Amino acid sequence: MRLINGLSPSRVLHDGSVVTIGNFDGVHVGHQRMIEALAAEGRIRGLPVVVIVFEPQPLEFFVPDQAPSRLTRLREKAMQFARLPVDVVQLLRFDRALAGLSPEVFIRRVLVEHLNVKLLVVGDDFRFGKGRSGDFGTLVAAGAELGFEVHDTASIRVDGDRVSSTLVRQLLADGDLDAAAKMLGRPYSICGRIVHGDQRGRTIGFPTANIGMARKNAP
Repeated sequence: MRLINGLSPSRVLHDGSVVTIGNFDGVHVGHQRMIEALAAEGRIRGLPVVVIVFEPQPLEFFVPDQAPSRLTRLREKAMQFARLPVDVVQLLRFDRALAGLSPEVFIRRVLVEHLNVKLLVVGDDFRFGKGRSGDFGTLVAAGAELGFEVHDTASIRVDGDRVSSTLVRQLLADGDLDAAAKMLGRPYSICGRIVHGDQRGRTIGFPTANIGMARKNAP
């Protein structure tokens, strides 16, 4: 798996690709099933699987104080993607310039000119482009004009509940680690650097490790 940071002329996928776009926070079982289905299409077509992610996530850029806590940082996402049939993680820095692109420019510059997309899979509620003015219909129309297919994702349910990053966060907040693990397809974990603490735990016989949190809030 390769992680490509930004759009570089030297890394254009001339032979085409199958692509999905999203936050993929938590890389839960819904994300996993979708990527596996995309990879199956990629194998049929002989094309690499590309996952586009934004850093920071769009909501963190526009309203950082209102953005929900992350389940996974970028490094943790990459670790999970590496366990899935993903060939390329295309990282796009979400900044004022990217946020200001019209849907049409984003499609042509990123999807067509850089990734040479042949199949795009997104949720039917996906919004993109300046002012969130692009939607699923915009992509379908562009695909018909520019020569790529657009499919929407099917919802995945676990114990009757639709799997989502929002639900996983709520389950963690409620302390229901078993249910969260079912949604994630693995036990929830936190990764980070161990930092020096006050060494209070060892004074009562319970030494602990302190992990520095890069994100503002943890679930």
